[in-house]
Amino acid sequence: MRTKLVVLAIFAAGCDLVAAPRGLPKQASIAPAPVNLRYQTDPARDRVWLLTRDGVALYENSKPYRTEVLLPGWHWAGDPYGCLPALAVGPRGEALITSDVLPKLWQVDPESLEVTVRDLALDADQDKDVGFSGLVYLPEQSAFFAVSSVHGSLWRIDAQLTRGQKVQLSEPIVNACGVFQRASSGTYRTPRPPRLCAGGRGDGWVIDLTPDQRSAFVNFVPGATRPCAQPAEAEASGSGRSTAR
Repeated sequence: MRTKLVVLAIFAAGCDLVAAPRGLPKQASIAPAPVNLRYQTDPARDRVWLLTRDGVALYENSKPYRTEVLLPGWHWAGDPYGCLPALAVGPRGEALITSDVLPKLWQVDPESLEVTVRDLALDADQDKDVGFSGLVYLPEQSAFFAVSSVHGSLWRIDAQLTRGQKVQLSEPIVNACGVFQRASSGTYRTPRPPRLCAGGRGDGWVIDLTPDQRSAFVNFVPGATRPCAQPAEAEASGSGRSTAR
């Protein structure tokens, strides 16, 4: 059964997190989330993960209560320094939480809820405080992709959560608060390189990765914080500022 939960968390102006709600009504429809509203649905397990000030809260339709999971050593800055940390669901249903100031991931086991801290070895920008404001798993590539709002960079993270490889962009995506996989608009005889989109505070970007996933062309989409949900706007001729060479 698909998850049909509505998240009632309220965020103050900017990127300020507030406490998670006490309960969620069942059988309610879920609306598209703003890029700064950090929750993720897991339809396969009929549950929702929600970011809180101290970690994550887990909501399950089969239980009348929420489960709080604290993240040891979790540091984040948020507004006014940048966007919130990111929350993603991995291929096994595990929750993954970033820091926006450190190259670390907090991995929450989907069954035991045990937390494991993953330190990422970055291949670039080692002289900077790199954290991630967006995170998404691409099953076709068996890898995660993360964005840094402060530095405007995109990173490929291996499935083992050990290494972060910087993707060379044709244009930085500064203030990108989230990253999403864009669904293909058709079927093709040969596999196409993955396409991502990123959303920020008022604008968005469509990101076309090269086949080796080491670089990408960026297309700026003004006024579209969720360009994945607006394919016509993102792809229409003249709608964006293409930086591809």
